[in-house]
Amino acid sequence: MDEIKRCLVTGGAGFIGSHIVDQLLGAGHHVTVVDDLSSGKKENLPENAVLYEQDICHDLNEIFEKERPQVVFHEAAQVSVSVSVREPELDAQLNIMGSINVLEHCRRHGVQKVIYAASGAAYGEPESLPLREDGPAHPISPYGISKFTVEQYLYGYQRQFGIQFAALRYANVYGPRQDPHGEAGVMAIFCERMLKNEQCVIFGDGEQTRDFVYVEDVARANLAVMNASIDASVHPIFNVSTQVQTDVNTIYDLVAKHTGCLMPKQYAGERPGDVRDSCLANEKIREHAGWAPEIDPDEGIRRTVAYFRQKRQKTV
Repeated sequence: MDEIKRCLVTGGAGFIGSHIVDQLLGAGHHVTVVDDLSSGKKENLPENAVLYEQDICHDLNEIFEKERPQVVFHEAAQVSVSVSVREPELDAQLNIMGSINVLEHCRRHGVQKVIYAASGAAYGEPESLPLREDGPAHPISPYGISKFTVEQYLYGYQRQFGIQFAALRYANVYGPRQDPHGEAGVMAIFCERMLKNEQCVIFGDGEQTRDFVYVEDVARANLAVMNASIDASVHPIFNVSTQVQTDVNTIYDLVAKHTGCLMPKQYAGERPGDVRDSCLANEKIREHAGWAPEIDPDEGIRRTVAYFRQKRQKTV
């Protein structure tokens, strides 16, 4: 039995954060959520989660003093690549300065470990696949740059103040609670539109590939690195991925199968700046944290469609 810990999850009412909260509570840990609800939703949280409606850029002293977290899962972020390109100052304020504020509170209040939602966007344009943690990181969007920059701060805080960390570079995460609006994942967009029997657009030829990883697997990865005894010689940057390339046409067909949608595919021009293919290696987290993905796209999409169908039935 793993030791029961006091955990704080920033962005814990969001898509990925709320699944981490579910699994932490399920494992018996005490969980505090800090979320300004700008994109997170209260209904994503169970009743027994302690929620502070607070911006991570603001003073968090009272929360840390009262809750005394041992482990902080830092999920709160500005997550839109297009917003980061349009408003790089905003992206840096939330993702870099907000993260420094969280780290400063961790330092002052004796937090033992920080687990950070990093991103595969840190790699930039891939030179070869699958992308590995010891390969070059040349992020090209302000979002990727801000996410990668916080990795460096985490390393500095570990060296200077002894705060342990793990940075998890997520591949393309999908699943229940993903927002189908704004800059959403293709899976959520397809699910919502097909359930309404509306046309879905595939940009490009649909043969472009992504590494789609199910959100509950991602949440398990967070708990795995919290519980793992990772040797100090290992630089704690870990990809969280399936290490499988799946093309967008296949995703469309799977969503259509589970929704029963008969709409034919509709194609549009490629979007500028989109990477053609992406795939992240996952041997490192398998070796050092004992984690492996369990949910394949067919099963993950079945569960995701079921969630969106149930949500739609509640609102119709």
